[in-house]
Amino acid sequence: MAKTAMTHARLTPEIKEKAETILKKLGISISAAYEMFYRQIIAHQGIPFDLRIPNKNTLQAMKDARNGKGKKYDSVEKMFEDMKI
Repeated sequence: MAKTAMTHARLTPEIKEKAETILKKLGISISAAYEMFYRQIIAHQGIPFDLRIPNKNTLQAMKDARNGKGKKYDSVEKMFEDMKI
């Protein structure tokens, strides 16, 4: 089937530029990325990721991770061992 349908989206220039830079590194066109997103919406029968507001603990953990804080492990096995209660 020929691809003839069009969609338009308004984005902030910064978001558009950052996303396009990543897509270029991945070798994916913007049109292909849009189609992938739409196909995932169909496959999931909704948005293909969770839409949730993180609680205070989650926000702090995300902030700590971005700042390089928290535990680090040499292997996944060691991480799982540490998680045992």
